[in-house]
Amino acid sequence: MMDLLAIVPYYDAYLCRALQQQGLLVTLASITYYLDPNCFSERRVRNRPGVLDLVAKLDLPRILRRPLKLFEAMLNLVATSVRILVERPDVLHVQFLPLLRWRLPVENWFLVYSSHLGIKTVYTVHDLVPHDTGDRHEKRFTRLYRMMDALVCHSEVVKQQLVAHFGIASDRIWVIPHGPFFHDCSDTFDSKIRAQYQISSGECLVLWHGLIFPYKGVEFLLDSWAKVQKAGMNARLIIAGTGGSELLGAIRSRAEALGISNSVTFDFRFLPVEELTSLIRAADIVVYPYKKVTTSGALHTGMASGRAIIATNLAPFAEVLEHEKSALLVTYGNEEELAAAIIRLVNEPEIRQRFGAEVMKLGSGDEAWQTIAKKTVECYVSVLREEVT
Repeated sequence: MMDLLAIVPYYDAYLCRALQQQGLLVTLASITYYLDPNCFSERRVRNRPGVLDLVAKLDLPRILRRPLKLFEAMLNLVATSVRILVERPDVLHVQFLPLLRWRLPVENWFLVYSSHLGIKTVYTVHDLVPHDTGDRHEKRFTRLYRMMDALVCHSEVVKQQLVAHFGIASDRIWVIPHGPFFHDCSDTFDSKIRAQYQISSGECLVLWHGLIFPYKGVEFLLDSWAKVQKAGMNARLIIAGTGGSELLGAIRSRAEALGISNSVTFDFRFLPVEELTSLIRAADIVVYPYKKVTTSGALHTGMASGRAIIATNLAPFAEVLEHEKSALLVTYGNEEELAAAIIRLVNEPEIRQRFGAEVMKLGSGDEAWQTIAKKTVECYVSVLREEVT
């Protein structure tokens, strides 16, 4: 399993653990996740980065951390090349190739080298192309997808896009759902979390959480929240997560310009897992107002916590959530519709409870990851069987 820069560390950790429980011998080629150094060990997964695993463990400013991580990644890629020559795995499952976005071809060279060694390659399509980059990387990722022996994606709509837009044969694409994160964490913060955020008694807590990028719709949510406040709702919005300083500044300025700062709490930091899960479980409503999406670990985390969910009616969301049964789905950019959905759930706690109970039925624990692991093993067996035939 390869994710050298730990871009999707929790996905790596949960999937590797489930594959190990299925009896596979799995090696995770990844550095330590600098925001959560215990991400892998707490899930009984050992990461083997290659030669170096220092940058993530040092308290470095971002301006130094990025180039040093790049240097470290290059060395680790060379070390991994030697490792697969000596150990010769049956399958190389790639989760992320971040250098490809920077137009560095070394990861492609590594994949060609792996194929020459007779190693079958599988790639998980977390994003069809890097978010917020338009079509700049389309040709590059088309070549990547066509190199793979198999692709894994998390929804049928993404499979259809891979076939129609990237020209990938349908039988090379495996649709395997995304699994939940943090379902196995304790509730130690639950009794204190509302007081920590100064949520008053009877106030409805609406939460947005995750890494903050333009496509995730925070500004759309703020515009809609202004209408919620005009309706006189006893509710507080929390935006919890970290992102680029320029974007975070723009979000604060948007709230001030809308005159809603007194009803919005910004917690712009990486929340420790226990604190994040407690905050989600303390929320009454969790909102995912994304403009576009390939998959969302944040959504599955909210689902695993049994919260009432409002999301945009994007196809990957609509495949797992049913409008009016397990969630409310709204149109991106329609501020009145999103505001009306929030107001409705603020006013109707019994619907919040019903939605929360429904999403818990959709696969919210270790059993979901075991199903994912079994399907992933089927993918591996399939590509290996092709070699035999």
